[in-house]
Amino acid sequence: MVLLTFTWSHGGIHVFLCGSFDGWSEQIPMNLVEGSAAVFQRTVDVPPGYHKYKFLVDGIWQVDQDQLCVQDEYGAINNLVFVEDSVSMPSALIREDAQSNLVSGFTSSTHLEASSSSESPLEPVMQLLNNEIDVSRHRLFMFLSSSQAYELIPNSGKVFALDTKVAVKQAFHIMYEQRLAVMPLWDGQNAMISGMLTASDFILILLKLQESHPMLTHDELEMHTISAWKYGKSQLQAEVSGTMIPPNRRVLQAGPDESLKDVTLTLLQNKISAVPVLHSPEDGSSLQLLHTACLAGILKHIYRHFRHSLEYLPIVQQPVGNLPFGTWTREVGGRGSSRVLLTLHSGDLLSSALKLLIEGEISSIPIVDDNGALINVYSRSDITSLARGSVYAHFRLDQMIMTQVLQVLDEASRDRCRTCTRFDPLYRIMEVLSDPTVRRVVVIDPNSRHVEGIITLRDVFNLLLG
Repeated sequence: MVLLTFTWSHGGIHVFLCGSFDGWSEQIPMNLVEGSAAVFQRTVDVPPGYHKYKFLVDGIWQVDQDQLCVQDEYGAINNLVFVEDSVSMPSALIREDAQSNLVSGFTSSTHLEASSSSESPLEPVMQLLNNEIDVSRHRLFMFLSSSQAYELIPNSGKVFALDTKVAVKQAFHIMYEQRLAVMPLWDGQNAMISGMLTASDFILILLKLQESHPMLTHDELEMHTISAWKYGKSQLQAEVSGTMIPPNRRVLQAGPDESLKDVTLTLLQNKISAVPVLHSPEDGSSLQLLHTACLAGILKHIYRHFRHSLEYLPIVQQPVGNLPFGTWTREVGGRGSSRVLLTLHSGDLLSSALKLLIEGEISSIPIVDDNGALINVYSRSDITSLARGSVYAHFRLDQMIMTQVLQVLDEASRDRCRTCTRFDPLYRIMEVLSDPTVRRVVVIDPNSRHVEGIITLRDVFNLLLG
């Protein structure tokens, strides 16, 4: 037997070690290193040979991306260490020595030939990662192809639609009260769903009205109906972002028997957040609104199906910091997105935040303090909070700072800001994003709370489906 020290250096409160050296039979408590707030260690007596292991950090299984990783025969990802008789081989040599055969998935040989010094130490792990992505995408594609939109419809619940003749002010309040960021629009004259009203619509409305009326009143929003707003939206969109929306653009929709693969691709390819699921009665009467399909609902359906067999989707066990998705700060960078994460400070103006959301075509912005630590996050859907107590009628957008905005959000008591670290597995982020009220997770440093990145629903689907 050989004494070997295992190290977890990425923070946590309760950290345990579990490995193949004892048949995965125990969860061994790890001790915080004196003088450190993030490094845990435990020395264990292990037999010579190769050993797979993982860390249980605050109830979540994790692997250390800074140590050698390997995929087992079931698709699970573990850390790997090789222990020589009496003396532990240095970790750098372990990584180099094991590479040539790890990709093939653990041979029965007790000796591995050393790889040439010209090979990159991370190459085998990256090959495994690419294979995990391909395997997971194929299995998800098959699952979504065999699932239908009607499977998203709950056994009981409400379906909301707004009449196009409703005043903008009333629609504003309804969406806030129902905690909805998007609602289908019903054209009573033509007996059809004619479009979708989104949080972005309210941002554009407020920005436009503020140009001519710095202090908005109830009357300005009462005078504008949804139909009147939609009619002029294409011209307004051209003024604000330079992108023209065709006024006669076809309303996208889905049928209850349509595959979830097609529904998902419709949402992703058209960069929209939801589509109405409509049923066509056999008697030829008007279409019936059954549900509003969104990415969160589809992700929840996926997670429910795979949560007890995560090994079937090997990619979801990878730490999110290893995966080529999300938007990251310049300091972190290099993680699959050409976009750099933008942040705002608590003293910045609300009008600046709203213009950044629209012009930058982004869904949310982290709010940080002077040290770069996360305070909160502001998203497009948060605009409806201004309907609470008609806040929009008491403040000018070009004078209201983010501190005031965040106070309104806090009073609304919404669990809005969800965080993770680069070391959290993808399946944990999928579980969080399955909540329809959560659309993004902010990646932070576990010690300083500095913002490192942001992962959205759309990021997850672009990764999983390619």
